[in-house]
Amino acid sequence: MEFKFLLLFLTAMIAGSLVFFAPNFREKYFRLVLVFAGSYLFSITILHILPELFDSGFDSKRMGLYILIGFLLQQLLEFWSSGIEHGHIHTHEHQGSKAMTTVMLGLFVHAFLEGTLLSHGELMDQGEEVLGHVHNSKTILMGIVLHKGPAAFALAAVLSSTLSKKTTLILLTLFALASPLGMMSSSFLFESGILEKQGIGILYGLVAGGFLHISTTIFFESSPHHKFQLNKLLVSFFAAGLAILSEFFLK
Repeated sequence: MEFKFLLLFLTAMIAGSLVFFAPNFREKYFRLVLVFAGSYLFSITILHILPELFDSGFDSKRMGLYILIGFLLQQLLEFWSSGIEHGHIHTHEHQGSKAMTTVMLGLFVHAFLEGTLLSHGELMDQGEEVLGHVHNSKTILMGIVLHKGPAAFALAAVLSSTLSKKTTLILLTLFALASPLGMMSSSFLFESGILEKQGIGILYGLVAGGFLHISTTIFFESSPHHKFQLNKLLVSFFAAGLAILSEFFLK
């Protein structure tokens, strides 16, 4: 768990800090990184998370409901954050302390929830069948890391446009801690007996719905007016292929 904590925290801090060293980033390449992360996130949700959830002994209709609620919850969170978690950078939309507060609230809740998914491997190591059959948990960690990097960069770009460097770094640190805290909290609650299998399943269903919303939104926003772009198509296929490779062949 210590490795996951450091990886999540440092990914967000390093990616966000790049704003100060590469302020004039090329949006073209940033979009390709987003497409890669979105495609990988969508692929592991379909290949790993959803099959595991529906094979875990939960009522399938209830699990479908949790996933739908997670999808709608993510839509609400993005209303607060203005879509920064999928790389939406428009600094003029985030002026004022009230706007920054809602942005941080939306991003923190989103990152905290996705962090709960990473306690999965730790709970399995204790011999508890929390979600049934176990696949390679590294695929989920890689998906969250790939998603967190662009999100941290976008957040820092928005914050630094109106706030001082010191304040930006403080808020970036808060965001960087959200997913590790979510991972540690869910693990602690399960170990303490406060959160049982049903609660873990609900959390994972909510996160799966959020992943579906984020990844599909990235696809739609990366191709305005449904314009075909070969480079984005190839990046999507490569990311999906990597997810398939890591899930089925890299145990």
